[in-house]
Amino acid sequence: MEKLKIYLETSAVGYLDETTSPKEMAEMQKLWELIKNDEYNVVISEVTFNEIDRNKNFEKVETLLSFIAEISYELIGINDESRKIAEIIKQNGLIVADKHSNDRLHIGCAINSNCDVIVSMNFKHLVNVNTIRGVRAISILEYNRNIDIVSPASLIYREEDN
Repeated sequence: MEKLKIYLETSAVGYLDETTSPKEMAEMQKLWELIKNDEYNVVISEVTFNEIDRNKNFEKVETLLSFIAEISYELIGINDESRKIAEIIKQNGLIVADKHSNDRLHIGCAINSNCDVIVSMNFKHLVNVNTIRGVRAISILEYNRNIDIVSPASLIYREEDN
């Protein structure tokens, strides 16, 4: 079976060191171990790095960057096609506020990179039924690709765990 190609959105990476949410942090750390064991093909965009760099807590930035340094991943930039997809997301009534343009760019980068899954802990804007269904429909209709948006927990449990 071919490995899933997963896009790591900033909030997922951030939960590697989110001591205020120990359950979610533990789930992300379990997923991280699977990633380190080459269970998934990983994509990270410059959107994620830009958001991490904007964090005012220098220690948190260093911690997250050191986590990322532990894994193999494909780094992708923001290009015209990613921006176009982000605009289609907005035009279809998903994540319309300009202050959330990076959320749309994450989706654009993931679709443009042929990812199977976006991993996020952003339940307000990304990991919710309306966004998941809307993004899936746009991805299939416009780009003939299927993509899901999931939390880390969705990827850490497998059949052999039952």
